[in-house]
Amino acid sequence: MSAPRYRYIAQHALTGEILDPDLPLSDVEFGPELNGPGSLTAKLAPRFARSRPHVIDEGNTFVYVEREGHLRWGGLLWQATPEERTLSLEAAGWSSYLQRRHDIHGELDGRGPYVYADPCLIIRDIWAYAQSLPDGNLGVSVDAITSTAKVGTPAEPYKFSWWEEPVLGDAVDNLISEDDSPDYTCDTAWGTDGSIRRRIRMGYPRLGTRRTDIAFSTGINILDSPPIPRSADEYANTVIATGAGEGRSKRRHIDSVRDGRLRMETVLALPGVKGTDTLAGLAVAERTRRQVRGTVAQIRIRPTHSAAPLGSFQVGDDVFTRVSNDWEEYAGWMRVTGWTVRTGGEDGETVTVDLARADSFTYGAAA
Repeated sequence: MSAPRYRYIAQHALTGEILDPDLPLSDVEFGPELNGPGSLTAKLAPRFARSRPHVIDEGNTFVYVEREGHLRWGGLLWQATPEERTLSLEAAGWSSYLQRRHDIHGELDGRGPYVYADPCLIIRDIWAYAQSLPDGNLGVSVDAITSTAKVGTPAEPYKFSWWEEPVLGDAVDNLISEDDSPDYTCDTAWGTDGSIRRRIRMGYPRLGTRRTDIAFSTGINILDSPPIPRSADEYANTVIATGAGEGRSKRRHIDSVRDGRLRMETVLALPGVKGTDTLAGLAVAERTRRQVRGTVAQIRIRPTHSAAPLGSFQVGDDVFTRVSNDWEEYAGWMRVTGWTVRTGGEDGETVTVDLARADSFTYGAAA
């Protein structure tokens, strides 16, 4: 099978002009991530760098990765570091731009403050505000989804105070940090009219879905024998779950089992949970999850294998994973939290997939 055709495109961030339709990059690694911008690293030979000074413009150039006609990644060039024989480039996805933007008007220029507001709405308002100011429009669209999560109360509204110079990227990170919050990832694709679509893809109660049509398996599409670390640091057979309330009025449920091991306790703080039955159910789920030791954090796969080819899975998907090595075996549902494509090298094109146990996530109710 022939190697896939890659093309790297450079575009002026303000004018939209294509600066180079086929940038000669090497040692390219790129990929998206869950609730983050994702990244790209690459190298450019000195002779190419010198002939393209207008292209390698940190903070003002968009870089895209096209594979077999499909745009697989896009982001903003942040670093260009001269080394002995190469120019090392670093780029990050669209949400990285918000780390360099602040609310200079306060309340996102009249959009806030927020009381019982959907965090999805606030995230869209943050992007709308950032892109409304001169020379701040990346042309990024944000999915128009809703959630049942609420932010801010009449007593404590969710505010943006201009005198604190709030970082817009930090505000987004705060809004997606709770269990009952939306997910996002940065996305790039060709439009039907040939334009480039830059997008914040959002999901609630989760991004991605459970996949029964693909799998990651040792001896099939997993290239190596990744370690399966075991630790007692996360293990617990007793969960002390706390909910809403203060002092003696705080709701609490203790779920404990005797499993032939030392008693290990952990506290699950859920200040927004008012229902005792709900609190008990979450405590059982947390205890069950923590009793399972061992996990797989990362695997390396062949992206052309039919078991799970590149493009068949998305950030946030649950994929059944079977890993075996000389020590033990692991099998279970794992959530894809990101991946990095290495376009070439000793093993050819490979994909390193970042994983987390699917049962380690708690999702809110669908809106």
